[in-house]
Amino acid sequence: MTSMNTKLTVLLGTKIPMVSAPMYYASTPEMAAAATRAGAFGFIAAGFTPSTTLVEEIRAARSILKTSSDAPVPIGVGLLGWILDQTETSDDPRIPAVLAERPVAVWLAFGVDLGKYVAQVRQYDAAREHKTIVFVIVNNVDEAVRAATEWKVDVLVVQGNEAGGHGRGDAPPLLTLLASVLAAVPSGPVILAAGGVSTGSQVAALLTMGTDGVVIGSRLLCTPECMYPEQSKDVILNSKLSCTMRSTVFDEVNRTAMWPNGINGRAIANDIVQDEKVGLSLEERLKKHDESKMNGESNRLVIWAGDAVGFVNDKESTQSVLQRLHQDAVTAIRKGAEILDV
Repeated sequence: MTSMNTKLTVLLGTKIPMVSAPMYYASTPEMAAAATRAGAFGFIAAGFTPSTTLVEEIRAARSILKTSSDAPVPIGVGLLGWILDQTETSDDPRIPAVLAERPVAVWLAFGVDLGKYVAQVRQYDAAREHKTIVFVIVNNVDEAVRAATEWKVDVLVVQGNEAGGHGRGDAPPLLTLLASVLAAVPSGPVILAAGGVSTGSQVAALLTMGTDGVVIGSRLLCTPECMYPEQSKDVILNSKLSCTMRSTVFDEVNRTAMWPNGINGRAIANDIVQDEKVGLSLEERLKKHDESKMNGESNRLVIWAGDAVGFVNDKESTQSVLQRLHQDAVTAIRKGAEILDV
């Protein structure tokens, strides 16, 4: 396999400039470990998970990767800022529990002040030799500049509107946002592109734009390592490129409508959307959702997915997906170089 040399691969010691996204309800220790084994880098997602379970998941990935107990485990953990606002002042704080397991990286997203958690990670690491790599999601240029200049993060995850799951509803499309961030922080941290990336040619295009790597999320939703039920995977396999939408209606029926202002979720557009369009009350929509789920129907499932879902047409493994994307990107970059008259 041809390796690539970018700021991301140098930082992480990987061969493939890709990371698997931390997707709550979807990512698993098996997926994260498979991504790392493929030569990329894998994340698990904390979501609403208690610290005891998070520790178990990190240790599961360590076991799969056969990483010794005294070495950093080569995966990352995704943490939600607005949940940390609740847990870090409770009897079950997430950050110290996660950092004690020595993951190589943490990924922070969606909080009023993520900077204080960046500082908490740095303070924890100051008392030991291990330095945790800090990723932070940004959805606009102002967030990117603040994270790069004030918080001094290691990696900016530039997330476009196409991304599945949660993000700012007013985030620009990825190519527009990425170009703006690259211009605003030309000598800043490592920059990753996220949102709608599902082919090797897209990876190649983003790398030639100047990004240091890409995040792969929805393309992995039908892998054996993904925890989505088979029913949801079958819906994805039959989906088209225009089948998703960004809205708050999915969280409303999922009973998870407590995200910060401006944050909504992209999912498969189905009867959940139609119920809201025809004016049904939340109580009526919840009833229809619950009954549909109880009856084993798929038309009201909450299936978080991004624009890339239309490219998913098989259930191949995480390792196979990432390595094929990498090889396709290498081929596309070589073909693109033929345009030059040198």
